Amino acid sequence: MFKRLRRPGIWAAVLAITAVFTFASWGMSQRVVAVPNETYEGLKIFSDVLSIIEQDYAEDTEPKELIYNAIKGMVRELDPHSNFLTPDEYKEMQIDTRGVFGGLGIKIGMKDEALVVIAPIEDTPAFEAGILANDKIVKIEDKSTIGMSLDEAVKLMRGPKGTKVTIHIMRDGFDKPKPFTIVRDIIKVKSVKFKTLEEGFGYIRITQFQENTTVELEKAFTGLKEEAGELKGLVLDLRDNPGGILNEAVSVSNVFLDSGLIVYTKGRAGNQDMVFNAELKDTQPDYPMIVLVNGGSASASEIVAGALQDHKRAVLLGTPTFGKGSVQTIVPLSDGSAVRITTAKYYTPSGRSIQAKGIEPDIVVGDEVAGHPKEKDLEGHLEAEKADKEKQKTEEKITIVEGESEVKEGEDIQLKRAIDYLKSWYIFKGTKEGAEKEAA
Repeated sequence: MFKRLRRPGIWAAVLAITAVFTFASWGMSQRVVAVPNETYEGLKIFSDVLSIIEQDYAEDTEPKELIYNAIKGMVRELDPHSNFLTPDEYKEMQIDTRGVFGGLGIKIGMKDEALVVIAPIEDTPAFEAGILANDKIVKIEDKSTIGMSLDEAVKLMRGPKGTKVTIHIMRDGFDKPKPFTIVRDIIKVKSVKFKTLEEGFGYIRITQFQENTTVELEKAFTGLKEEAGELKGLVLDLRDNPGGILNEAVSVSNVFLDSGLIVYTKGRAGNQDMVFNAELKDTQPDYPMIVLVNGGSASASEIVAGALQDHKRAVLLGTPTFGKGSVQTIVPLSDGSAVRITTAKYYTPSGRSIQAKGIEPDIVVGDEVAGHPKEKDLEGHLEAEKADKEKQKTEEKITIVEGESEVKEGEDIQLKRAIDYLKSWYIFKGTKEGAEKEAA
């Protein structure tokens, strides 16, 4: 998750597949902290090494670059989602929240120290070029990705519309890496897509949580109403949604919930403990609802899925989610750089931490993508919490495992099952109401 923080005269944006919070005061720079002697000793060693490199290294070095690299190494070793952002990288991150940039259109991550494709974004150059989920990017142009950070990779692949970049892909079945030369384009990640399904049932897909996702969602409902009138049921598709801004995930959840807890966070520092509740404001009617999830549903999308599942507002259908249950805070620094650091974990209304576990759907349909990276697969991830007996009771539910019989080639079996279940709800409802009327 990410947060927006407020300090006197400082605005901090946040992104990276998660969320956004607002604090009245961060207070980090105002605190006076007792520093242990061993920390001073370590800083002296760092200073000595820096001096040795500057004086004796075979070639000239740039002090700021040395310091940046040292900070990157220090923060990167904490966990997969903490990192240091140079001024340029920080600007790139802020662009991500707006969902418009020049690039290829792929979501990437790290698995076993390799740069992998989480998923190509639909209708983008990477998607059209045939880039697939779980492809390993071994080289960008002539630069190996070994030891390369996600931010460095993003910077290399982004660029002006019309320019080309060659990425070298290793995939199951390839004897050697294959080059894909792709022409960059302006990537406009449409946050919300919608259509009317048969018999007046609506379908809404949220691709990621951006600054205007809730606004786009409201427009989608307006469009659905114009096409089909009042909805009889809804399929909310969060598959392959990597997350985004937390405030938007909370706001989207609030569209379907009129009261109660949506999500809360707990961190080592007291000011990281936050609670987000639903409010009765423009809440959708209580029609039947199914949420589609899979291994690519992460972070903010898991918040929405977890809240709707815990409140029994929707049935979750698909495969287990990614399992990113941590919150990242971005703190801007004086030279325009920033540090993104994991500061808390988030919990669903029933008290579940999904960190490195994910959310189990109520109805399991489809197989998990072989080799699809999950939070638990990422090197240095925060360990999953052991549920106590009280929490285990809240997690008890019936899970139905669907078969794959009569699946046509290219058919979206998860969506098909979702429609079948929504239609069945009305069939059973009609049967029940008819029986009650006859008995009366």
